[in-house]
Amino acid sequence: MLNSRRNIALACALSALAGYVDGVGFLHLGGLFVSFMSGNSTRMGVSLAKAHWREAAEALGLITLFVAGAAAGSLMVLGGGTERQPWLLLTEAALLAGAALCHAFGLQGPAIAGIVLAMGLENAVFQIDGGAGLGLTYVTGALVKVGQLLAVSLTGGPRWGWAPNLSLWAALVAGSAAGALVYARITLSAIWFAAAAALALSAIVAVVMRRPRA
Repeated sequence: MLNSRRNIALACALSALAGYVDGVGFLHLGGLFVSFMSGNSTRMGVSLAKAHWREAAEALGLITLFVAGAAAGSLMVLGGGTERQPWLLLTEAALLAGAALCHAFGLQGPAIAGIVLAMGLENAVFQIDGGAGLGLTYVTGALVKVGQLLAVSLTGGPRWGWAPNLSLWAALVAGSAAGALVYARITLSAIWFAAAAALALSAIVAVVMRRPRA
């Protein structure tokens, strides 16, 4: 997936966007996540052990919405591959804008639902021919690959093969920091910026795809 500068740049931009949204969501939900479902799964398990049924149900609801978003994204790209990327990003932008609009009207539940669906959907951007694609809203897998490819580098393999995955991690961290800073000023209205970024990425990808390859 990360086999060209174009793909690396897009993946890092989307990872930063996901980090931004997750930083906003984490602060708004008081410790739950809108894209990091491993964290929500752990929170759900701990809540079940403590018989905190409401907290467990909230975590399960977020997980269910994320899976639904991932499934919807996969349905959009099946058979279309990278040609569907602009439409997928446009849909993500619409979901985020809808979430920001719901927040503006005091509809917090639908706002969070739209954000989580958008994050699940984003992970299908690099899905081609029914494959698993590239995880963009979480970086555990990317960090594992950093370690593995670093070992390959130290044993005579490509010297910088690990760098693209480390870039994904760094982009998500930077996005999270930005999201936290913006949330501190305008709370969940910060999602408007995420919607604008997704819309801009959709337009950029559409333009780049129309250019003839050298």
